[in-house]
Amino acid sequence: MRDTKCASGVPMLLKSGSHSPSVNPSAVIAPNATLVGDVRIGARVIGYGACLIAEGQPITLGEQVIVRDNAVIRSTAKYPVEVGNAVLIGPHTALFGCTIEDEVFLATGTRVFHLDVVRKRAEVRVNAVVHLKTVVPQKATVPIGWIAVGDPARILSPDQHDAIWAIQKPLDFPATAYGLNRSPDGSVDMHELTSGLSESARRHRPQEP
Repeated sequence: MRDTKCASGVPMLLKSGSHSPSVNPSAVIAPNATLVGDVRIGARVIGYGACLIAEGQPITLGEQVIVRDNAVIRSTAKYPVEVGNAVLIGPHTALFGCTIEDEVFLATGTRVFHLDVVRKRAEVRVNAVVHLKTVVPQKATVPIGWIAVGDPARILSPDQHDAIWAIQKPLDFPATAYGLNRSPDGSVDMHELTSGLSESARRHRPQEP
């Protein structure tokens, strides 16, 4: 594994628990990219400011994967991230506990959430969202700024909030992502949420390898 340094031209490759990143020697990783924990990289390029953080389950990127600047890829204690081959992950994209199959295009600012599957050769365009537990079919397109939700996915414009919420609510984002129940009014106890996230951060605090 490469030496771990900060702003000296070498990316941050940090141990979490007993796991350290595993990087294909042919990968090109920007000097301010950060990889934490069980991150397995066959990727071709990891861009500037990208963060790949494995909090329990692994992050696995296949061959010819391009991760652009400031992307965030994060696994959780329950949900790994698996990315296939020949995938482009655009700038400012965020992936959480999901599966991306081969030849997928994720444009700038896309969001792909827990237990999602984006099938082979699908496109998720600029600022589009793939919501929790959603399956985007093979070769499907989620248009700019639209939302895919459900299995099979319905692809809806952002002005269709009521239709999106009707599908999204029973998928129970707080329970899946954070292990929390909603209050009867549909809200989440933010003290409980932030306390849990703080404790998780302590458990998975990066270490020098």
